Amino acid sequence: MRAFGFLSFGHYGGSPAQGGLDARQMLHDAIDISVGADELGVNGASFRVHHFATQSASPMPLLSAVAARTQRIEVGTGVIDMR
Repeated sequence: MRAFGFLSFGHYGGSPAQGGLDARQMLHDAIDISVGADELGVNGASFRVHHFATQSASPMPLLSAVAARTQRIEVGTGVIDMR
């Protein structure tokens, strides 16, 4: 079996007042994307942690929600060192 997954870099942009997404919408979108990927047969969903972004500073609630809504996909965090 071949493995195929995705790494979500999450939401970048301004505040909701500037036309950006709020934390609620970003989290719902991430869950919807993961559910769709699971239905397509994607094996893995990883989410980058944004320590200074209010939308996704803590990945565990998002990972728990994705795991609760999917059947087969493996969830985790993606770590990228930008130095």
